[in-house]
Amino acid sequence: MKELKEIHAQLITVGLIRYTYITSRLLAFCAVSENGDLNYSESIFHQIKLPTIFNWNTMIKAYSKSSKPEKGLEIFIKMRNENVNPNMHTFPILIKSCVGLPSLSQVHCQIVKFALDIDVYIISSLIKSYSNWGLLDFARKVFDESLDRNIVCWTSLITGYCDNGLVSRARKLFDEMPERNDVSWSAMISGYVRNNCFSEAIALFRKLKKCSGSKPNPSLLVSVLNACANLGASKEGKWVHSYIYENGFGYGLELGTALVDFYAKCGFVEMAQKVFYKMPRKDVTAWSAMISGLAINGCGELALKVFMEMEKSEIKPNAVTFVGILTACSHGGLVDEGWRFFKHMTNDYGISPTIEHFGCMVDLLGRAGQIEEAERLISRMPMEPDGIIWGALLNGCLMHGNVKLGVKVGEHLVELEPQHSGRYVLLANLYAKMDKWDGVSRLRRMMRDRNVATVTGSSVIEINGDVHRFKVEDKSHPQTSEIYKLVNQLSKELITSTHGTL
Repeated sequence: MKELKEIHAQLITVGLIRYTYITSRLLAFCAVSENGDLNYSESIFHQIKLPTIFNWNTMIKAYSKSSKPEKGLEIFIKMRNENVNPNMHTFPILIKSCVGLPSLSQVHCQIVKFALDIDVYIISSLIKSYSNWGLLDFARKVFDESLDRNIVCWTSLITGYCDNGLVSRARKLFDEMPERNDVSWSAMISGYVRNNCFSEAIALFRKLKKCSGSKPNPSLLVSVLNACANLGASKEGKWVHSYIYENGFGYGLELGTALVDFYAKCGFVEMAQKVFYKMPRKDVTAWSAMISGLAINGCGELALKVFMEMEKSEIKPNAVTFVGILTACSHGGLVDEGWRFFKHMTNDYGISPTIEHFGCMVDLLGRAGQIEEAERLISRMPMEPDGIIWGALLNGCLMHGNVKLGVKVGEHLVELEPQHSGRYVLLANLYAKMDKWDGVSRLRRMMRDRNVATVTGSSVIEINGDVHRFKVEDKSHPQTSEIYKLVNQLSKELITSTHGTL
């Protein structure tokens, strides 16, 4: 801005400021560039005697990106009072200025009035905006009534369905698309991931790989890696890694972080570290992913070492980073370090502990047998403890035989989360430990009376790149016999290697 003001002064001095093109470029820089100044752009705009539609659109866009987007509508009203008609570029940015349904409806009316409802970019903007407000029927009506629909319109509605949890409707629309590009594939696959439909995301990705002419973009690959991480699909995730390497995408912030998260969640800690240290640039999200990955794999001390490296790199940790650090301390039984980091978070970084941080501390203290200290910490919490907090305390009581407090916490948990079957099971186990079978019977009756659904235990295993989920005592799965053969083979190999070692 300092340099721009100098140029502005020179333009005034030599008399070039009267040229429309030059003034428009000045205005555009001040209004919409990252380093612009909205107040300065207003002063330039008010000095233009006859603003062009480009100038008006520039100011509307500036306000749509500001903290007061509704002022973009005020600019539009002034523009109409000056008898300046909008064009096809006006409405996509004006739609972003709508902070409520009434203003969006009025803008929609203006679009129809000026017969611009045939423009595909205006249509896709309307679909996106209605979807953001959760008005999917309105969005679908705009889509259906549009005479000309391109890939952007189809993709906008698919994204809207996915953002509102309607993945089956999104997939139906996706299958009906006359043509697809990498963005539409990415919208559907990432939509599956956002709705925790990880198997469906990977299945669709495999379908994409078979399509000629379609190539996964980095954004899509990030979504696929997230699906692989959550499902434990290591073979597919490794294929993505190979694809990234072969196509020279590099380990950018998003792709690199997604790879670190994938390898860590699948238990490949060394590979996660290799990718992490090859990343040319690391932000707080990348560091947090590496620390959390080490924490969940039981590498507590290594996680703390990485955190110290992070501090030396002058990247400021955030609340998520400290959740990872406290998890590392909890899994490693590092009580003193846990307390130190818990205080370090507030005193040195000004991060107020959230319920997740308190949960980590209660879990840490409970695992270490410091049950009374954990109970005192809960009583000092600035927020109401939830089921996770009480569950961590109950787990500590069970681990260290604090039966009296365990029963008290367990009874409270059952009332706090009456439909959570696991709470009843833990409390019943505690009563059984005390030989109080009447308590066990009472809990079973309570579950029956409250229609509490029990969650069946399950395991996940990957065979030839396909991930299969097996429930307890479920022999109906077509791959069951193959699984049993594989488990027996692995058992024999383990026994043989153990005997060899002995």
